[in-house]
Amino acid sequence: MLDLRPNCECCDINLPPDSPNAKICTFECTFCTPCAEDYLSNTCPNCGGNLATRPIRPTAALQTHPASKTRIVKQEGCI
Repeated sequence: MLDLRPNCECCDINLPPDSPNAKICTFECTFCTPCAEDYLSNTCPNCGGNLATRPIRPTAALQTHPASKTRIVKQEGCI
């Protein structure tokens, strides 16, 4: 199941589950659009995968399976 993390792993900005400003990679690393495009060239620094717009989960799914609080990394050089 998709594990939506609540913050950008680069700049730590809040990215709630319904945020249209979130991007993820194949391994579900989460970044905000400015970091993904301006600093990371839409490539995940953790796995090398391409970053794509994160899907928005319905409220019912979020109540049953809330977003993870886990963060992978904070990239050096990001905001």
